[in-house]
Amino acid sequence: MALVDRLIGLTSPAAAFRRALALLAKGRAEDAIPMLTQAAQARIPEAEYRMALCYFEGAGVPHSQIEGARWLQRAATDGEAEAQALLGALYVHGFAVELGSAPNRAGGLFAAEAPAEPDFAAAIQWARRAAEAGSAKGQALLGYIMTYGPANLRDDDGAFLWYQRAAVSECAEGHLGYALALARRAGDDAAKREVAFHLRRAADAGLPTAMHLLAAVTEQGVGTDRDIDAAALLYRDAAEKGHTEAQTRWGVILMEGRTVPQDVVMGESWLRRAALAGDPEAAAFIGNFYAQAGAAPPNYLEAANWFRRAADGGHRAAARALGSLYLTGAGVPQDNEEALRWLRVAASAGDEPSRVDMANLVLQGGGDPDDPARVAAWFSQSAVAGDLMAAFNLSICLAKGVGYQQDESLAARWLRRAAEGVPEAQYMVGRMVVEGRGCAPDAAAARGWFLRAAEAGVVDAQVALAEMLINGRGGARDPAAAVKLFERAAGKGHSGAMFALGAAHSGGHGIPEDRPRARQWFQAAADLGHGHAQLMMGRYLAQGAVGQRDAIKAREWFERAASQGVSEASQDLSLLTSETAPRR
Repeated sequence: MALVDRLIGLTSPAAAFRRALALLAKGRAEDAIPMLTQAAQARIPEAEYRMALCYFEGAGVPHSQIEGARWLQRAATDGEAEAQALLGALYVHGFAVELGSAPNRAGGLFAAEAPAEPDFAAAIQWARRAAEAGSAKGQALLGYIMTYGPANLRDDDGAFLWYQRAAVSECAEGHLGYALALARRAGDDAAKREVAFHLRRAADAGLPTAMHLLAAVTEQGVGTDRDIDAAALLYRDAAEKGHTEAQTRWGVILMEGRTVPQDVVMGESWLRRAALAGDPEAAAFIGNFYAQAGAAPPNYLEAANWFRRAADGGHRAAARALGSLYLTGAGVPQDNEEALRWLRVAASAGDEPSRVDMANLVLQGGGDPDDPARVAAWFSQSAVAGDLMAAFNLSICLAKGVGYQQDESLAARWLRRAAEGVPEAQYMVGRMVVEGRGCAPDAAAARGWFLRAAEAGVVDAQVALAEMLINGRGGARDPAAAVKLFERAAGKGHSGAMFALGAAHSGGHGIPEDRPRARQWFQAAADLGHGHAQLMMGRYLAQGAVGQRDAIKAREWFERAASQGVSEASQDLSLLTSETAPRR
């Protein structure tokens, strides 16, 4: 130590502290410690606080959390506001659960290797002392406790004012807290711009949470100009600072390559980092990546592992995906019970597709004895709350007796309710009305229901409406419109529509006869396994109606149609056999 430092050390503690601060500013922590110790032992609160920081950081002294805790307790007790704020923060994070008011118990501050439960009661006392003494960090901490602490400590208005005071003092945490408090008040465009302003101030100060939130509002253009390129860079910066959700978003951006050059390897690396840190969304994304065919074939085993991690973290779509893998035996052993277990997890969390999958399995006789009632209750609760798709599913449960005693009348009521907005329900109401189930038959009304569902893209409804149009049921005949509907449905692979087109072009249905075209449609339907189309293919070939007669192929089509129970095919096959039998 220089002579001047030794001389200062012999003078007042205040002078020693000033010299210690100068040495610390120059990075000479070891030279500063003797004078800092002299000032701290003289109960100069700021010196005590700096001693605590030196022990926490291992600057000039061996790293010691216990010694740091002892000096921090003394500094806070002696009125050092920043020490009070730090001590309050440690209580919030569960690092001070055993710390008492007596200085000799300061070692309990870090008694456990891992954080314990937060002690908000102690934290708010220290935070309030720091805040009232003018510590901006203490003000921000007090706002945080009033926002996220136990119900008895919450005070949204008080938190708003403390965050505001901290933000005015240019505290990064204050800017972040004030932005979130403003956002919760759902203000006008000016308020949204103020939210973005404070998020930017906090992000500029290096807070990763602020960077992530600023990226989100920048990506969406809320309170600021929409700039997806700038948002991507903010996600990257927050990810590099360890923000898990930002790592997920940055990984997705790299995987998709929308705003930056695509880098699947690096994107997956970021997603893995986030998933291993506990983000179920990242794990689910990786699972989907491996489950889909891309440059490489699907890797269902890897997908299952990531889906399981995501599902364990509460990701309901991942639980459903894992259940689907168990249903099909992709990447995991085929196991209906395990599939139901994961579907039950997803369904219990509110995942509607999982509830539908479970209902289908229950209809097939699977599941636990309690599952039918459970499924019906899910649909009932949602249907009563106004969910039209749930009303549709509830009607099926009632019609099939799943979880309830079978009740077609009540099923019809819920089906009509669902038909207010569910196209599949509109089609089913049409079937119910045209057949007179639970009501008098009404072909005209059925036509209206089929039309609504057909316009919404329900293929079966398009076929049903086309049949009514070509036959003139429920209204005027319109063969041309019927053909267009049949063609739309055939384009989506509906074999019945293909057969109907074959029949329509065969003649007698209000459109010009076109046998070659009719045969093409019969062929298309027959190839998809339509029994009557197979019969017609046999007849066309047996009679040589289009092209040359071919008894061998005709026999094959008749046999295929007969195997599906088409009685006319057996008769035609017998006739063909007798015609082609050898004669003496």
